[in-house]
Amino acid sequence: MDLPAALRVHRLVAIVRGDDPDAALRTVLALVDEGIALVEVSLSGRDALEVIARARAALGPGAPLGAGTVLTAADAHAVHRAGADFVVTPAVCEGVTAARELGLPVLAGVMTPTEIVAALRAGACAVKIFPAAQAGGPAYLRALQGPFPDVPFVPVGGVDAAAARAYLDAGALAVGVGSPLVGDAAGTRSGAGVDALRARARAFLDVAHAVTPGRPS
Repeated sequence: MDLPAALRVHRLVAIVRGDDPDAALRTVLALVDEGIALVEVSLSGRDALEVIARARAALGPGAPLGAGTVLTAADAHAVHRAGADFVVTPAVCEGVTAARELGLPVLAGVMTPTEIVAALRAGACAVKIFPAAQAGGPAYLRALQGPFPDVPFVPVGGVDAAAARAYLDAGALAVGVGSPLVGDAAGTRSGAGVDALRARARAFLDVAHAVTPGRPS
């Protein structure tokens, strides 16, 4: 999978972290159905490997499917077996190198210039500024682009629709969005909240489609 190319096209990664695996799976499938092609299932959610495996079976072999919060080599091997075809980490960690050894592209979490260099050296194909809001928001992204003009940045953490537009306008390759998009849909056993989830998905897609790929406004 060419993860940077997919990020450049779709501009948005949905992050699903749920305490009910059935609801989490339903959330993944609803997001994809609404047109959000890049979805990451976080290992910090309940039975996340089961959710990834069931999502892979439902989506088929050609659909992108990510695994997040991959910290260790064991995590990388487990998500690979479950059917993930890209990996997201919260830091520069063992999960980055193990995933690359398995042939999985990695979006690696960073916060500082030193970590950006370390992530790229470890084989990450894009870097996730995390937590982006606490790091300084779009102004911090712009500051990083001075010494790192060619690095593909994906801000994650505290990204609502307005922040997503600001980051994309500032030149982010894509944004990662969790609770402002997913809400409580991944933790609601009854299926309540899916209509609201779909509405939020359409709103975020409108933002993603409004910005010219790869170019600051």
